[in-house]
Amino acid sequence: MAAEEPTNDPSYWVRWHESYGDPDSALSQRLRVVQAAVRRSLDDAPAGPLRIVSMCAGQGRDVIDVVAEHPRRSDIEALLVELDPGLVAFARAHAAEAGLGAAVRVVEGDASRCRAYAEAVPAQVVLVCGVFGNISPADIAATVRALPGFCTPGASVIWTRHRLPPDATPVIRQLFAEAGFDEVSFTPLPDPFVQTIGHHRLRLDPPGPGDPGAFDPERTLFEFVGHGGGGLR
Repeated sequence: MAAEEPTNDPSYWVRWHESYGDPDSALSQRLRVVQAAVRRSLDDAPAGPLRIVSMCAGQGRDVIDVVAEHPRRSDIEALLVELDPGLVAFARAHAAEAGLGAAVRVVEGDASRCRAYAEAVPAQVVLVCGVFGNISPADIAATVRALPGFCTPGASVIWTRHRLPPDATPVIRQLFAEAGFDEVSFTPLPDPFVQTIGHHRLRLDPPGPGDPGAFDPERTLFEFVGHGGGGLR
């Protein structure tokens, strides 16, 4: 997300996350669906070390809460990248309270820069939640096409996007198919909420060095351009 001027007041995005306090809010309902997809991805992952990467990770609840209770938590190394310092502080404290200091690393940085992930990919689980509602259609396409380079064979990508007109979710689902992913699930929240959660699994082999879509640490994936959908993130 775009940086804000230093202030003693909570940032827009810190205030936005306050909706987690209401278990019936759209944000809380979306979180539960994302967490279920993360849990399923970890359950289905092959034996051995497990890497998780989360872009624009916010408070990190979607990863931290699942890893804290998962039977394979000792296998997991998670990287959460978030620019807002207030959200970073929350995520670090939340991970520490859950006893995950060694398993979850929270980095304060620009989630659009591939270099932030260079030591954490390829990963078995990649979260792109709160991103596609705040970047341009061209950047959505570029990000989806780059995701195979973040993945191990069979890796899961979990993403979110609102359905406000023009609904971009059909295009996003097609982009994932074209990039070599199979759809595991697509979950719209019930009306009146407009959020959706997608879960895709890499079908093709990850791209090798020099192939289109290969991980490039010098690439910038997107520009975070605003509070898309009225701040739906």
